[in-house]
This record gives sequence, C-alpha cells and structure tokens, in this order.
Amino acid sequence: MTLLLLDANVWLASRNNREDGHVAARRLVATAARRPFAALDLTLYEVANIAVKAWRSAAAAQRITDLVRAACARNIVGIDGELLARTIAVADHHGLSAYDAAYVAAAEINGWTLVSGDRRDLVGPGLAITAEQALAAGY
Repeated sequence: MTLLLLDANVWLASRNNREDGHVAARRLVATAARRPFAALDLTLYEVANIAVKAWRSAAAAQRITDLVRAACARNIVGIDGELLARTIAVADHHGLSAYDAAYVAAAEINGWTLVSGDRRDLVGPGLAITAEQALAAGY
C-alpha cells in the first residue's frame, strides 16, 4: 500500500475540532502507531505557525510538530532541486500556490498518495484525497 503524504490541513484538523473533517483526520492520524506517514519539512512550519498565531499556543505548536515528526520519522522530505523544479511546474500547470504545489510534487516524485483538507484546490481537481476517502479506501 502506498505511503500517505498528509498536508498541514490534515495534521491541524486532527487536533482542532473546529476544522472541517476533524473526525476523519483524527482517526487517520491515530493509525500512525501502526503505519508511517510522510510529510514535507514545510509542514512543520505550517502547523507551528497556525498553532502559535491562530491558536495562540506555543505548547500546541510543540505538540503538533512532535506528532508530525514521530509519525513521519524517516519520511520528512526537504527541498532539493528536483522537488523545487517539479513544484514550480505543478504550480504553473494547475494554478496552485507553491506551497500546495510542493505537496503535489512530492507525492508525484515519491509515488505517494496526497491527503488534504483543501477540497477546492487539491481534492476537487483530483490532486489529493480527503482523510475520509483515505479511511474508506482502507489506508
């Protein structure tokens, strides 16, 4: 079974009951004890930013970044020339932000399935699946 690349939306929803899709995100993230996930190093900055700025909690930022690091131990992808080039191409082709395109590009390069809460830009065009869809598919 393919590795799941979870974007920041999924990690954040798994820890915030006000986020869309939080129940499925929490259930999916809970499976990390028996299966690894993948993340971008960007994800750590994105989740920490929301926890500190929107949730106003440095402690929550530390907890959620620790969770991502533990669940993705050997599968945290950093930027390199190939990923950057693919990110730019994906952003241009699909009209995405470079941030969203980086997730799509990393999933493509590594043969992973992207899981996102971004229904408009990523799930709708078929570039990602939701946490609900991942669970329904047996991931």
